[in-house]
Amino acid sequence: MLVFALFCGTANAQWVVTDPSNFAGNVANSIKEITTASQTVKNTLNGFKEVEKLYGDTKKYYDALKQVNNLIGDAYKVKETLVMVGDITGIYVDVYKRMLSDTNFRPTELSAMATGYTRLLELSGESVKELKSIVNSGSFSMNDKERMEIIDRIYEQVKEYKAITSYYTRKNISVSYIRAKKKDDIHRIKELYGMDEHRFW
Repeated sequence: MLVFALFCGTANAQWVVTDPSNFAGNVANSIKEITTASQTVKNTLNGFKEVEKLYGDTKKYYDALKQVNNLIGDAYKVKETLVMVGDITGIYVDVYKRMLSDTNFRPTELSAMATGYTRLLELSGESVKELKSIVNSGSFSMNDKERMEIIDRIYEQVKEYKAITSYYTRKNISVSYIRAKKKDDIHRIKELYGMDEHRFW
């Protein structure tokens, strides 16, 4: 019985590590916390620290998911969906923090940009909540084909949100770039946001 208990404990620990659906609840909760903090954040670096901290606390889930390999079918799509949500959050936290120190943006513009990022996070969070309900559902009202179709739809949804986040980020930065060009200050903007090969959005 002792050997059996030890084996079960090990098996359960491995399941947590290798089954991405176990992360869905944690990710959904963290996205909710980050969006709530984002809605009340002041457009200053100090005011943004809480959002940055929440993302730092959550990043361990995304990093763990990236290490999971050899998944197939719906498990692979669940993993990739959650990783993309992590990417969306990472873009927001990293780039918006840089925007807060960019003198080419007015406070009202920074506020509008934060609202846009927050909305994309909210939509991503809603997708994760739906994903969580599907992968953790004990209901027999849905067969495997129906479940996979819903997971595919959520995956494509989040993929689109990530593409929009990247596009939105590039467009916002292009405004700063044009203003910097008029002031002959492009070098500082390139240093702030990184050269093309270093950009991840």
